[in-house]
Amino acid sequence: MPFASVNGVRLHYDEFGVGEPVLLIMGSGGRGRAWHLHQVPALRAAGYRVVTFDNRGIAPSDLCADGFTVRDMVGDVVGLIEHLGLESVRVVGTSMGSYIAQELVLARPDLVRQAVLMATRGRTDRFRAALSTATRELHRSGAVIPSSYSAVTQAMQVLSPATLARDQDAADWLDLLELAPPPGPGELAQLAVEPMPDRLEAYRAIEVRCHVVSFSDDLLTPAQHGRELAEIIPGATYECVADAGHYGYLEVPETVNKSIVEFFRSAC
Repeated sequence: MPFASVNGVRLHYDEFGVGEPVLLIMGSGGRGRAWHLHQVPALRAAGYRVVTFDNRGIAPSDLCADGFTVRDMVGDVVGLIEHLGLESVRVVGTSMGSYIAQELVLARPDLVRQAVLMATRGRTDRFRAALSTATRELHRSGAVIPSSYSAVTQAMQVLSPATLARDQDAADWLDLLELAPPPGPGELAQLAVEPMPDRLEAYRAIEVRCHVVSFSDDLLTPAQHGRELAEIIPGATYECVADAGHYGYLEVPETVNKSIVEFFRSAC
């Protein structure tokens, strides 16, 4: 199990394949291995060396339960890139991972060749900020939430109605989500990073080539926020994937993988 000591923390990471490097940055509460089911095989087949890792806050990386900022997480990614000797890396992020990627390409454009930003935005809104705060308050209250109820409410937030309308898919997802433990202290610290400030004007200065991917049924980062971001970043391209929610990279992986690989190849 490889670890990198960077930026004052230990990060667990995995590497797959050979070729030009692609670094995948997971969203809030997620393990890097979530990429392994669909995105890692597709990128390896396309001839890339793929690196995944667990952000601080997610075991076995350091939990940093006392809290941290997106700047800290950007520093972690910079440290990992340098630790692995990656040059002109391509980056893919989803949700909070995209927020990290956006700040990375703004702060260190010399390290990144291209960036795919999925389920993302350039600012929060009042409802999503309230949802993040309420979620943290709920888990810190000590309330015991039945796992079946947690699974149902999470499914409604992160999956498309198209997925939930297929009984077998809905049953499979509910079984999977019910197995997930409640957020630990590191995951709660990640949730505190999510209510991002309005960064739209800052992102006008991004020079790295970016591709923004939204999901049509995403309740947490609505598609209109992704389009807004793509219109701000100079030269950014945009795609909205149909019949997909916040977990679109898992719901419709073939479409998502095709979008990523075609964008990467567009620079060749």
